[in-house]
Amino acid sequence: MQYDILQTEIEYLKGVGPKRAEVLKKELSIYRFHDLLHYFPFRYVDKTRFYKISEIGSVQSYVQLKGNISRPKMIGAGRGQRMTAVFNDDTGTIELVWFKGFKFLKDKFLSSKKWIVYGKPTNFGGSFNIVHPDIEEFDAREVKMNERFEGVYNSTEKMKNIGLNTKGINKVMKNLIAQVGQAIPENLSDSLLQSFGLLSRAEAFHEIHFPSSQESLQQAQIRLKFEELFYIQLQLLLQKRTRYLKNKGLVFSNVGDYFLNFYNNSLPFELTGAQKRVIKEIRNDTRTGHQMNRLVQGDVGSGKTLVALMCMLLAIDNGAQSCLMAPTEILANQHFNGISKFLKELDIDVRLLTGSTRAKERRVLHEDLESGKVQILIGTHALIEDKVQFKNLGLVVIDEQHRFGVEQRAKLWKKNLTPPHILVMTATPIPRTLAMSLYGDLDISVIDELPPGRKPIKTMHAYESKRLRVFGFMREQIQAGRQIYVVYPLIDESEKLDLKNLMEGYEAISRAFPLPEYRVSVVHGKMNAADKDHEMQRFARGETQIMVATTVIEVGVDVPNATVMVIENTERFGLSQLHQLRGRVGRGGSQSYCILMSSYKLSSDSKKRIEIMVGTNDGFVVAQEDLKLRGPGDIQGTKQSGTLNLRIADIIKDERLMKMARDAATAILEEDANLKLGKNTRILGFVKLLRANKTNWSVIS
Repeated sequence: MQYDILQTEIEYLKGVGPKRAEVLKKELSIYRFHDLLHYFPFRYVDKTRFYKISEIGSVQSYVQLKGNISRPKMIGAGRGQRMTAVFNDDTGTIELVWFKGFKFLKDKFLSSKKWIVYGKPTNFGGSFNIVHPDIEEFDAREVKMNERFEGVYNSTEKMKNIGLNTKGINKVMKNLIAQVGQAIPENLSDSLLQSFGLLSRAEAFHEIHFPSSQESLQQAQIRLKFEELFYIQLQLLLQKRTRYLKNKGLVFSNVGDYFLNFYNNSLPFELTGAQKRVIKEIRNDTRTGHQMNRLVQGDVGSGKTLVALMCMLLAIDNGAQSCLMAPTEILANQHFNGISKFLKELDIDVRLLTGSTRAKERRVLHEDLESGKVQILIGTHALIEDKVQFKNLGLVVIDEQHRFGVEQRAKLWKKNLTPPHILVMTATPIPRTLAMSLYGDLDISVIDELPPGRKPIKTMHAYESKRLRVFGFMREQIQAGRQIYVVYPLIDESEKLDLKNLMEGYEAISRAFPLPEYRVSVVHGKMNAADKDHEMQRFARGETQIMVATTVIEVGVDVPNATVMVIENTERFGLSQLHQLRGRVGRGGSQSYCILMSSYKLSSDSKKRIEIMVGTNDGFVVAQEDLKLRGPGDIQGTKQSGTLNLRIADIIKDERLMKMARDAATAILEEDANLKLGKNTRILGFVKLLRANKTNWSVIS
């Protein structure tokens, strides 16, 4: 296939030239015809009809008018200066207003020419005006050209300064479409085009930039979205297949004494059906002779760590070592303490390695690791240091992998001649659509049950006026022997204000819950690590009944006796963070509560978040709603993945298309794994082009 014309340098396009090309490169990373072709309008304006001024009152959006402009007038001086003019047709008049750019307009309206005006009418003081309308001279010969849908492109100040506003981009885009036209090569097979009723690629690009109708625009969008999602999924599936065939893995053929002894004698509670299912999936992966790459998703408290531990025991039964890497020292310590507690009846060597580990301890640890004496190593990114060498690393467990870069993670894979099996855990539930995008090259397991005895957390919303009633409820819980978290937001831009709020809250709670009957801990990000840990441990031991804290406790210590989570200024938290905080309670057998405190001044988004939290405990439902409210770009960690830099598709709105694209890619590879059949020639050619251009559809591993 020939793609040469689309690789032409952008400066050689009529209407661009070296100066404009330089700006396009710097401002939008547009280097070639291909890049400009993929610079899509962000919205469209309907110029398919002309309105009359008398119709404006009933129209809520943009209108296109035809008539005369007269009486240009300058008003005010300095920064407040503006220019007005009167537009009229045979049904009435409307005021036009400009706050800038009027130097070039003043003399234009002195003739009796007819004008086309396009803009959004606003009601000001009982009469309508249009601020900064688009205007152009009316030419009866070109009237048909004006009756169209027109794309509106994002532009920057530097681009506007050289005439590349939306109108300028439109002109350049016309030149591009005229020049490349039907030379735009097709990259989907005929069978795909027919199966899904898709436009050709050339038609789609023409209609996306210059739609002939609303229907043709929708067809173009569907075609280009499908193409984008199809190639993302195809690349992920090819990457997964290549890794599976290329990377041999240790064979864990034995279910031995360590695993069975723990399962029969040391399990703290009966495994849920979901935990058993996931362990079975991992067990099947690790005996194939291929490297396992599996993501385990589970809500807060669903028992992911226990599943990971049982997989580590499976590794030990097969003569291999395991390591678990966590993003923070607090989490690493928490995993170490939890796993050591689980294994206290078994003779297993578990060690901890973090930035705080002393040099003397490190020397001993390195020796014991290389000799194979250490069977499980838990730590932070300190695990990836070159000095850390294993005798036979068979399993790598990564907690919250989005906190680690790709290169960091890859260093762990290289610590064994045969690549270790990879188990990734995340406590942030990811909706299926997003998981398919982010982790499409991994096998995905979901733990969607909570352990037996866990009662659903009751979530309530309370306004500030109910503060005394909330204090009363807190006293009841403390008298019943329970403990309470009170959490305040801490946002970088307003640290001083947040610290002030937290300390004022701490003082108010200390007054409402005075010594000696009550004891209160306080923890925030400005404290040093030792003081923070001291306060957390006091709370964990039950020496204090109330922990006043910022979100540092989001991944803090596990306190089963804590049954109440009070979240202050709820409106300042995102949904996923609220859900993570709620997950700090409900870890024992007692009924737990989450109280969302807020002011009466709530935005519609804040109200929606609170309604969702009160309405469900299901983290996957919360995550789905969070996606709808915020979009995928804001989800923690997805920005670094590179996968979501979509040009036109939207993984939330286009969920159905995503599934269609995934199913189509799967079906093609099942029939033709190497894309060698004649009907897949175009697809193979485009995959090669993507690889040659190093298109980063997914670097998650």
